[in-house]
Amino acid sequence: MNEEKKGIRLSDSQRLSWLRLIRSENVGPATFRDLIVHCGSASDALEMLPELVRRGGGGRPIRIASLQDAEREMQAATKMGAVFVGIGEPDYPRYLRQCDNPPPLVAIKGNPEVFRLPPVAIVGARNASLVGIKFARMIARELGEAGYAIISGLARGIDTAAHEASLDYGTVAVMAGGLDVPYPPENLNLYKAISARNGAAISEMPLGWDPRARDFPRRNRIIAALSLGLVVVEAAERSGSLISARLAGELGRLVFAVPGSPLDPRAKGTNGLLKNGAIVTTSTEDIITALTPLVERPVFDDPAFLAPDMDFPPINPPDETDRDRFVNLLGPVPVDIDDLIRTSELHPSVVMLILLELDLAGRLQRHSGGHVSLIYA
Repeated sequence: MNEEKKGIRLSDSQRLSWLRLIRSENVGPATFRDLIVHCGSASDALEMLPELVRRGGGGRPIRIASLQDAEREMQAATKMGAVFVGIGEPDYPRYLRQCDNPPPLVAIKGNPEVFRLPPVAIVGARNASLVGIKFARMIARELGEAGYAIISGLARGIDTAAHEASLDYGTVAVMAGGLDVPYPPENLNLYKAISARNGAAISEMPLGWDPRARDFPRRNRIIAALSLGLVVVEAAERSGSLISARLAGELGRLVFAVPGSPLDPRAKGTNGLLKNGAIVTTSTEDIITALTPLVERPVFDDPAFLAPDMDFPPINPPDETDRDRFVNLLGPVPVDIDDLIRTSELHPSVVMLILLELDLAGRLQRHSGGHVSLIYA
């Protein structure tokens, strides 16, 4: 796919500031974006963090990633042949940019051109059947031949089969841990082959980060967000693949499911997806037919991150009376931010500033659908 590269280029100092900011305590993708909007740049945000935390009621100083730590991580990435790509830069995966709260900075090892191919995720059971593995290999190979990139999570079973079958065409391994900590260990050679053969590995986690159980749902969200559609080949009930399918649906991606025997527990999840509206998939053509209109549709970029430094009018912090009145509207039950704005009668920019302060102070929990709740110590 020949597509014009557009976007900004971070300078070396800006990239270090972005890395420091996203590695600082209580700063996630949504908070990072709000900080850029409020402060104008990552370097200014780093300077303002202590004051924002104080105003949010933080009980202790926030841990801010040091310049030395960021430089060490940057050097480690360079040594292993990886790069950090910011959300507004041309090599940032274009479909990942379209999701809610995309990671502002990702580490990529391999060929970034693979992200310009129309992407399809293939996921499924780790203890996959031989039939499931053969089917995953078939559709991965045929999709690759048709010009699609295959996205998966480097796990055992279906993920491994999908990656292996698409090595010659372009495949992306999404990591739950740091880019230098491939998991599971037995897929180390596959991990190396992916980046060596026109594919790529990608992670939002720090280098050296060992994946934990709670990191895999985050990885699954990236798998779903990177793709136009997600194919589930085999999945038991309450499996990680079903989490990926749910996340894909929430992001507006197409969800495909391969039907299986009702006697096989690995088919319960996929058969359940079919009952809930997933696209029946018995051939590669089923996938290509459904995705072709989406491939031909232009992708529109949100201009909010097409510049590394933004010039927004300053927002004056609310007085303590307004802040206390607003915080009293919050509780342990998630509420809609728009409802908070209407009820508080505060300007939306002031509301977003208070939420940012609470978030940095570790007092706010963000939920899907623009809902928030208060964390009680």
